[in-house]
Amino acid sequence: MRGRQAEPVLEAVMEERFVWVTARRLRPGTLEEFERAWRPAPSPQGLRRAFAYWSEDGQEITGVSFWDSREACDSWRGSEPEAQRRAAMAPYVVEERESFYRGRELTLPQR
Repeated sequence: MRGRQAEPVLEAVMEERFVWVTARRLRPGTLEEFERAWRPAPSPQGLRRAFAYWSEDGQEITGVSFWDSREACDSWRGSEPEAQRRAAMAPYVVEERESFYRGRELTLPQR
């Protein structure tokens, strides 16, 4: 009897990402107004994707944005359009925490 041929091992691919995460607690009943103030204009250079996640009660929001580099993110964060955006959001924000991360996305192999 012939031995079975081993199936090739598929390896996961790791791609480096630069991520800025901001968590905010909002004043009750202000989510809609906050959302209007939150949208950046113009779209930041170096921003690849952005996501926003809200709690069910609408009082917490977490933003996750993916950038070309730390420098691109820092450049946006120090820009006048970002300062204006933050000023527009300020009346609705009770508390804010933010962090920058560097990491990798785990892409699972196809089966």
